[in-house]
Amino acid sequence: MVLTLDDFDYSLPPELIAQAPLERRTDSRLLQVSPALNDLHFSDLPSLMAPGDLLVFNDTRVLHARLFGTKDTGGQVEVMIERPLGAHEALAQIRASKSPKPGTRLHLEGALEVEVLGRAGEFFHLRFPATEDLIELLERHGRLPLPPYIERAAGNTDESRYQTVYARNPGSVAAPTAGLHFDEPLLARLAEQGVNSAYVTLNVGAGTFQPVRVQDLSEHQMHTEAYFVPEATVDAIAATKAAGKRVVCVGTTSMRALESAARSGTLQAGEAESDLFILPGYEFQVADGLITNFHLPKSTLLMLVSAFAGMDTIRRAYAHAIEQRYRFFSYGDAMFLTRNSQ
Repeated sequence: MVLTLDDFDYSLPPELIAQAPLERRTDSRLLQVSPALNDLHFSDLPSLMAPGDLLVFNDTRVLHARLFGTKDTGGQVEVMIERPLGAHEALAQIRASKSPKPGTRLHLEGALEVEVLGRAGEFFHLRFPATEDLIELLERHGRLPLPPYIERAAGNTDESRYQTVYARNPGSVAAPTAGLHFDEPLLARLAEQGVNSAYVTLNVGAGTFQPVRVQDLSEHQMHTEAYFVPEATVDAIAATKAAGKRVVCVGTTSMRALESAARSGTLQAGEAESDLFILPGYEFQVADGLITNFHLPKSTLLMLVSAFAGMDTIRRAYAHAIEQRYRFFSYGDAMFLTRNSQ
């Protein structure tokens, strides 16, 4: 089957794009997709889990990755960090009236003088002041980078709500949004029920919001993202499988990390880069279930969930979610998916 971009399109009423988080994380709705569509709340998640099941979370933390300022010439610039490169350098997207040349100095947030070293594909290679670690500089001077479909500036509430409660490894420029629905009491309830937890780290890059620009999906090249799978997580997954229980990924980022680490056929611990592009027809190695938000039309994330649960299943689920006025995207509601056995 030849897949095209149009196979993953759908019409979404703009008012269903969530612009702010709900008062409580677990107030979100949860659509159980199989064996039949079932409208729940996220606080009902324990009813879908069994003792011995394993939830795999992405513990990445969102950086204050957006910076505004000027070039030497006075022209306005907006910088979005893509990823740190060591303690004082980074790859970044830059929005400006004219692309800055190597050697250009950027004056950001009234506090940082940053040098453009050159280009690295679609990104700019930047050098930050060596007086302090890059992450610490960004935390002090940068701004939280809300997704482009949230039509407002980040506020005080976003500082906590656009991070998961278990975020600990800074490196992402977007939140692993399926995890935003969990709070400490829900995690405690799941643990008391005998549901186990494990962690991976996948640092989400700004490329996650880049549109797919080719109709023939075989021509699409995924952006790369750094990930780390601990040995403890590999052991927990092996024990879960051996006991006949389920591995449930919390978010597409957790799933991409595990599937990338299992490309050899065996799940391997360690740190690496992933450019894994998952389309229908892909054979999943690790995950049995997936908790995920609703994704943008024509996005690689919609393609991933269609591969996991089945294209027709996802189409029905999205049509139902739109009809029932679910909230979409980063601050929206969630789905619980089971791997398609076909």
